[in-house]
Amino acid sequence: MRYLVLVGLYIGLAAYAVTDVLNRGQQEYFGIHRTLWIAIIILAPYLGALIWIGLNLRGNGGRPATHPKAPDDDPDYLRWLRQQERRKGRDS
Repeated sequence: MRYLVLVGLYIGLAAYAVTDVLNRGQQEYFGIHRTLWIAIIILAPYLGALIWIGLNLRGNGGRPATHPKAPDDDPDYLRWLRQQERRKGRDS
């Protein structure tokens, strides 16, 4: 019975980790190709899945954050504001 629980836990962890790898849009995560991640997860029982889950909890997979910027933090917007002020100064 104990082995059945361990096998079920491994299958659940591996299924979650492999599904997570496949659902992401990139081909590489943390410098390793997607198919190699799947092989690591399947061939290293528990350890591969736990490494994948741990890295994803710790970081964002090497991708830059895509959260929206506030207007006063956006350099393009600040540049546009300066241009508008210059144009107002010329037109007056």
